[in-house]
Amino acid sequence: MSRIMDWLRIVFLTGGFLACGVPAAPVRLKELVAIEGVRDNQLVGYGLIVGLNGTGDKRQTVFVAQSLANMLGRMGVTVNPQAMQVKNVAAVMVTATLPPFAQPGTRVDVTVSAIGDASNLQGGQLLLTSLKGADGQVYVAAQGALLTSGFVAGRAGNSQTVNHPTAARLPGGGIVERQSPTQLSASSLRLQLLRADFSTAARVAKVINDRFLFNGTPIAQAENSGAIALTPPPAYSARLVEFIAEIEVLTVEADRRNRIVINERTGTIILGKDVKLSPVAILHGSLTVEVQTTFDVSQPAPLGAGQTTVVPNQGIGTKEEKARQVALKPGASVEDLVRGLQAIGSTPREVIAVLQAMKSAGAIDAELEVI
Repeated sequence: MSRIMDWLRIVFLTGGFLACGVPAAPVRLKELVAIEGVRDNQLVGYGLIVGLNGTGDKRQTVFVAQSLANMLGRMGVTVNPQAMQVKNVAAVMVTATLPPFAQPGTRVDVTVSAIGDASNLQGGQLLLTSLKGADGQVYVAAQGALLTSGFVAGRAGNSQTVNHPTAARLPGGGIVERQSPTQLSASSLRLQLLRADFSTAARVAKVINDRFLFNGTPIAQAENSGAIALTPPPAYSARLVEFIAEIEVLTVEADRRNRIVINERTGTIILGKDVKLSPVAILHGSLTVEVQTTFDVSQPAPLGAGQTTVVPNQGIGTKEEKARQVALKPGASVEDLVRGLQAIGSTPREVIAVLQAMKSAGAIDAELEVI
């Protein structure tokens, strides 16, 4: 019982900082919004890893031998792919994220992942690989030694694997070859809320207008719950970066909805202390059915002609607990609910079931999210 109560107490205290129905402490706009068009871009490419110690792709992975033959052909070496042993070579997919305004020569981190049947990429070297964006243009060239977070020790059945040795990273292994396709307009900007909310959008527009009111005309207007349109003042037409920097440090009280997050796989519940509950009575009980099998020995009489045999006997037992009641008064909070469930000895799984049933009954004024 004490372990259950400790578990629930920890989850409750953690959830007390999560979702509150009232505005939270002032937050910088840098933490709440992003500028439309200023975004990361995903890159992908196909490459070869060489220098493996016999842990590369097997002959069954035919595209590795073909890729190696094509690469050697561009270097003036003609080799029949069917005659290759590629156990020291592995085919990988190479991915990277191109940050906004990345200039040629900037280095970015690169991730490689085996796509064949290679068992370990430890000690490998990525050959020059071009990484392309969604538009088909090459933005990054990657090459270098791999840094793996896992390893494989031993052979055959006597081996130990730690983490994932078939994926690795190249910190700073990619060099930007083409400027990131990010542009800012000096005539108009749009701010995108990271979490759409009408109240927060209106507050953001008001804070910006209070700071940059131009000739009595507001420069910010909330278009919807997720976007605010901006018209930079003439004084900042040639200083757009400074204008954005001043906007980012403005603070606003962000409004968030009450939310209860449940992870049924781990039995974890994250809930806000200020989530209010409607008057409700909870009756909770359980029915247990247990099937047991015992083995008895049947032995013949002395000097008899029979044989000793084992006879299984099955028994079925049922146990139904009495319903346990938790009554909540008007204005009760999650704190009252947790204490009530602790008092009747509910387990985390039972608490999850109770919360789901209360949400279906309309007794919880909060979003219930199951992850």
